[in-house]
Amino acid sequence: MNHRNLCALALVLGAFGFAGTAPAQPYPSKPIRVIIPFPPGEAADIIARLISPIMAERMGQQVVVDNRPGASGQIGLGLLKNAAPDGYTIGVGQGGNLVVAPHTYKKLAYDPLKDFAGVALNATNYLAVVANPNTPFKNAAEMIAWAKANPGKLSLATNGEGGYPHLAFELLASMAGFKFLHVPYKGAMQIATDVIAGQVQLGVGSYTSLSPHVQSGRMRLMGVTNHVRVPTNRELPIFADVVPGYDMRGWFGYIAPAATPREIVRRLNEEVNRAMQQPEVNAKLVGAGLIVANESAEFFDEFIKTEYAKYGKIVRGIGLKPQ
Repeated sequence: MNHRNLCALALVLGAFGFAGTAPAQPYPSKPIRVIIPFPPGEAADIIARLISPIMAERMGQQVVVDNRPGASGQIGLGLLKNAAPDGYTIGVGQGGNLVVAPHTYKKLAYDPLKDFAGVALNATNYLAVVANPNTPFKNAAEMIAWAKANPGKLSLATNGEGGYPHLAFELLASMAGFKFLHVPYKGAMQIATDVIAGQVQLGVGSYTSLSPHVQSGRMRLMGVTNHVRVPTNRELPIFADVVPGYDMRGWFGYIAPAATPREIVRRLNEEVNRAMQQPEVNAKLVGAGLIVANESAEFFDEFIKTEYAKYGKIVRGIGLKPQ
């Protein structure tokens, strides 16, 4: 076959796609969408809006925050589950919708262990257990002793049955060996009002929201649920000092559709962690009562599995039926 015929054959093969595959475009080559399954203003949304511009500057593409609230996170995470696993649609999950809801809902729009890949654990937070100042106990050890001496009489207000605060106290009671009376409320404001008024002995909720009442003397702090000292508040009592091994943390983290290539997951992990460690971001989040994380994607995957198993055991232990 002469040179002219070879050239003609090459043109024909090229026209039918046999002349080789064009090199893939480097990631990212278009904007990245971040689905937040909560309304604007919540912690997960605040974190995403703080770090998205930093990620965009380094990655050379827009990182767009897309709030899709509703159904306790199911709407947003359902969208993420069905998104193309190409790194251009990621999302933010947290303990409530990834490891609590699967045990408290009969049906979910997603399976957290099968449908998502962990990208990066952003931050953890901690709950505070507070008491009316007139209760007959002044600290966690005395509270537990009183509860054991008065089975089922210790009253606790939370934001609802099966929620993270309720399960956090259930684990404490189980590990310490006491019973209590659970009083579910609809919101944090009413919990604070009734604890201060003495209508209920204890309340549990975000330390950030309850700390002003503690500082004013209207509430007494029993302890926080994190298992290690809070870096910015090392004087805070922790329940792990009284109940060894106790640890209940809220958390937020970036996730992606399960089949997203590992090299893309690791690139996203690197960029999220780098943005979270920027001094201005870190200072704002720590000031809001969060503990900033800096872990691998593989760590986050294992963390989700461990937390999933832990909450499943708690829910089964108290006999809570999925709704």
